[in-house]
Order: sequence, then C-alpha cells, then structure tokens
Amino acid sequence: MAAPSESPLLSTTQVTINVPGNHLMGPLLGERDELLRMVEAAFPETDIHVRGNEIAIGGDGSEVVAQLFGELVTLLQAGQTLDAPLVARTIDMVKADERPSEVLTAEILRSGRGRHVRPKTAGQKAYVDAIASNIVTFGLGPAGTGKSWLAVAMAVRALQQKQVDRIILTRPAVEAGERLGFLPGDLMAKVDPYLRPLYDALHDMVDAETASRLLERGTVEVAPLAFMRGRTLNDSFIILD
Repeated sequence: MAAPSESPLLSTTQVTINVPGNHLMGPLLGERDELLRMVEAAFPETDIHVRGNEIAIGGDGSEVVAQLFGELVTLLQAGQTLDAPLVARTIDMVKADERPSEVLTAEILRSGRGRHVRPKTAGQKAYVDAIASNIVTFGLGPAGTGKSWLAVAMAVRALQQKQVDRIILTRPAVEAGERLGFLPGDLMAKVDPYLRPLYDALHDMVDAETASRLLERGTVEVAPLAFMRGRTLNDSFIILD
C-alpha cells in the first residue's frame, strides 16, 4: 500500500498510499475533507496531496501519517464508520505506536439493540483481554473509563457462550450524605439506587425483556456487597464494582 522513496538531494521521505478502491475515498477523507483536515492539523510538518485514490505524503513524519491512513483504511474495510471522534482516537493511538485496527475492531458482543460492543482504547482492549484470560482481574481507573460497563459486557458474553451459569453483580452501598433508612421500601428497594449503574450497563447489553427474564430467574443477580459473605458461587461471573 505504501511505497517510500527518498530523493538524493532531500532528506525528506516521500510516501505514496494507494487506497484499494475509489469507494473508500469519500469515507476516508470525510464530508468536505473534514477528516483529512484533522490529519493535516495533527501532523502540521507533513504535506498531504490527494489525487484519485492515491495519497502522496511528504515531510517529516510522513511514514507515521502513511501508517495512520493504512489503519483508517483497515477500519473502513472492517465495516467501521469513520467520524471525528474515531479519527481523533486513531491519531492518538498511532502517535503512541499502537495498532488501532487491532484495538477498535475487536468485538466483545453485539448488544440487544444490534450495536457492536468494542473497546475504544488500547487500555480497554488490554482490560478485556485480561478478563478473558485470567480468573481474577483488578481494573483501576478514573470514573467513566468503562471499567464496569466492559466487565458487564464480558459477563454477558460468557453467559451467552455458556462459560458460566449466572452473573453476580455486586457493589457496596456507599452513602454520600443521604441515609439508607430514609429511603422508602424494603431493604432491596433501599439499596436499588446504589446498584443502578450496574442495571444500566446490563440494559445496554441485552434488551429490556431479556434483562427482566434473567433477573427474575436469578441468572443475573444484583446484590449489595454486604449480602455476599459466606455465599458459594460456582460457575459464576462475579463483578465487584
């Protein structure tokens, strides 16, 4: 795909990318060349010229930009839809010497709504790989980095593949100023707000009817950590959040 060449009078490497198919050029460059301009802004030291399905790259960092376009083409061929956030993540990963095509095309499962559940960063890919290959995995990171969500996705996949018989989702009921005793209902109703993030993740993975059926049968159990002492949990995927 890439053919580097170097002029004897210049130290700047020239790289040419031949995109396999004109039908890929529009999605690759974006509407009104929006995605192309993102690449140019991220690598201001390079010159990028497009002619037909050929992309000529010159200047410092031309080989990195060539690798970037190669990764974007691979993502398109894998069925991904390129948009500004995805291209921005791909640029960051290529700059960090990572392979976006290996990370962003790794499918965990397809949710009940038909959406593909995939890792979005190399860290998330390493996280799900660790879950898949180890009995116990510790995931540490700031809020919003996908720790619970991806763990629930891996649990649902394990259940679908019959690797486990049930899923146990548990987390401590940590008060933040409010008191459990003032909440209405029985004990499970009182702790329900603390377990809601796990319910939300579960409903992202399966449709509402399937989620209700799994919860009613006890195939998926959501419980506060205080109730887990002394339990025997065979053939279970357990998430302690």
